Amino acid sequence: MKNENPFRWVEIYVQDMQRAKAFYSTVLGIEFMELESPGVEMYAFPMQMDLGGASGALVRMEGVPSGGNSTIAYFGCEDCGVEASRVEQAGGRIFKPKFSIGQYGFIALALDTEGNMFGLHSSPQCAQ
Repeated sequence: MKNENPFRWVEIYVQDMQRAKAFYSTVLGIEFMELESPGVEMYAFPMQMDLGGASGALVRMEGVPSGGNSTIAYFGCEDCGVEASRVEQAGGRIFKPKFSIGQYGFIALALDTEGNMFGLHSSPQCAQ
C-alpha cells in the first residue's frame, strides 16, 4: 500500500433500506445511487472515481445483521457539528457530540436508525 490511502470502500449493513437511506440523506444532504448486485440490495453514497478517498454503500443482505459491529466509518464534513445537529431529527442518536481531536480536527459519533455507529469528521480549521 505504498503512497495510497488504505481504504477503498466502506459498507454499512442495514435491515431497513428505505429507513437507512432516508436517515443518511437527511444527515449528510446527499442522494444515493442504486448498484446492481445479484442477491444484495445496495445503494452507493455519491462518489467520483477520479478523486482520492473512499466511497461506499448501504447494504442489505440476508444473514448479515446491522449494528453491534466494531468498525466505524467516518464521513468528511466541512463542520461536523452541522451534520451532527441533523442526526436526532433523522431518527438517529448522538453518542458523543462534536469534540476536538487536537491537530487532526473534530469528530462527532452517532448511531444511525439501524444501530450502526458512524463518525463525522472535520478539519482543524473548522470553527468550534
